[in-house]
Amino acid sequence: MIDLRDKVAVVTGGAQGIGRAISEAFAQAGASVFIADLDDAMGAATASSICERGGDASFCHADVSIESDAVAVTQQAAAKHNRLDVLCNNAAYLAQFHNLADAPIEEWERCVSVSLMGTRHFSREALRWMIPQRRGSIINIASVQSLAGARDSVAYSTVKTALIGFTRSVAYDYGPYNIRVNAICPGAIQTRISPKPGDELYNRQVAKTFLGRVGQPHEIGGAAVFLASDAAAYITGTVLAVDGGWSAM
Repeated sequence: MIDLRDKVAVVTGGAQGIGRAISEAFAQAGASVFIADLDDAMGAATASSICERGGDASFCHADVSIESDAVAVTQQAAAKHNRLDVLCNNAAYLAQFHNLADAPIEEWERCVSVSLMGTRHFSREALRWMIPQRRGSIINIASVQSLAGARDSVAYSTVKTALIGFTRSVAYDYGPYNIRVNAICPGAIQTRISPKPGDELYNRQVAKTFLGRVGQPHEIGGAAVFLASDAAAYITGTVLAVDGGWSAM
């Protein structure tokens, strides 16, 4: 198993779905995990579940779109061992599916403030700790929709694609400090908000993969653990598709 012992990790949007799977995977690999999320009940429950299984996890209430919340969470996480080693920017906003003509300005603004600016806020604060350490790993959760077209999700797709540019630019600037920045592009992953088996959209997602199935959250967790670990020490600026082959079609 890849070893993350002695590493401190922050996962935004870590209470449910893919974020929860990443938090659990980090803890299983030995990291001290700080879960930043708006959902207090689910965040506390996820942290408690991890601790009950022998892991080390804490919940921190945070709205990632608020810069001061990013400051507070990263300071709290770093204070535990006077370091911050891993940041996974997973928090995102997708309320409904809209095309360009129908997407209200509020949807665009929320997508930008959560997915893009939230990543900016947390990454900037994490760098305050990682630069003096001269090491760190930032993992941004983008989407298969950053790599392949998808219907009725223009604001979400646009912002997730922007995260790839963000990833490469920050990787370039902070490589000299041994700080690695990578992006994961999940494909169709079965979570509470996913289409149900048998639905038209579910069947269409399955048909778009080489593997003939949707993915599970733990499969994103495994990729995140690898990128967070020293096993990926020479990997930065990379966009890793974890999509069953969807983007390779």
